[in-house]
Amino acid sequence: MEIYDKLKEKYEAIGQNPDVHLSGLLHSKPITYWDYIHTDALLNLQIQRTTLPDEMVFIMYHQINELLFKMILWEIEQVADKDELTPDFFAERLDRISRYFDMLSSSFEIMGDGMEVAQYMKFRDTLTPASGFQSAQYRMIEFASTELINLIDIRFRATIDRDTPFSHAFNHLYWQAAGKDYATGKKNTLLTLFEERYMDDFIVFMQKYNTVNLWSKFKSLPTESQQDKKLINAMRHYDHTVNVLWVMAHLNAAKKYLNSGEESAEATGGSDWQKYMHPKYQKRIFFPELWSEDELENWGINNLEGHEFIE
Repeated sequence: MEIYDKLKEKYEAIGQNPDVHLSGLLHSKPITYWDYIHTDALLNLQIQRTTLPDEMVFIMYHQINELLFKMILWEIEQVADKDELTPDFFAERLDRISRYFDMLSSSFEIMGDGMEVAQYMKFRDTLTPASGFQSAQYRMIEFASTELINLIDIRFRATIDRDTPFSHAFNHLYWQAAGKDYATGKKNTLLTLFEERYMDDFIVFMQKYNTVNLWSKFKSLPTESQQDKKLINAMRHYDHTVNVLWVMAHLNAAKKYLNSGEESAEATGGSDWQKYMHPKYQKRIFFPELWSEDELENWGINNLEGHEFIE
């Protein structure tokens, strides 16, 4: 009866008859693992474009990446929407996110060592102009992590400020370099298709996270909380994990395949992938004020792993 009373209170609070809901339970089926996880639907999402077996590895690997990206965005959203944010809550969510990215970084061995080069170099031709560049969730993670200025192409940062229209800033994001000739302004098919699908969504997302991204939330904390070492270490670890370790793991995996032939291959999207991907060129840094001048200067050059923690 105690449970019934609580259920009655719950449903009556939203204007519902508790007896109707309880009656519905008489006809409901017991939940199973496969129904809850939607296993059948999940396992039918892998559709190959070729008959090469290792293409299946490639597809599933990237689908797992996208699921992890969704988990990361879920954690970031909790920080962004938290009204009474504490250093402990903030640090715990960052630690969760870093573990997801640690998993992503180490997982490149699955793809890097788990596919035959000969097979990859064949089925990749059927993927042009698609590219991992076109992961919208990863771009959203970037928008939700830092102020927009830190994602602007380093050549144009001096021309962008908070009063700059989002559409103008969008056209000068660092990753535009992967698909845009700045001398002519012409965009390649990779970038054109990506923007046609996601640009409007990105603008709305950028506006939402303009003041509640992780860096802005950190700066909104009381001064004492901003000096919390546990939180600072979590911020630095996340920044380094995403913008150096994960990027370099991705770059090294790409090198294994694209540099495997007599000549260096072009990325499926047609970008100058080595200069675009290496962190030393664009210096993608979410929380620049938490790093020393020397660390910033050598970003992506010296291995800072283990040094992202302060005593």
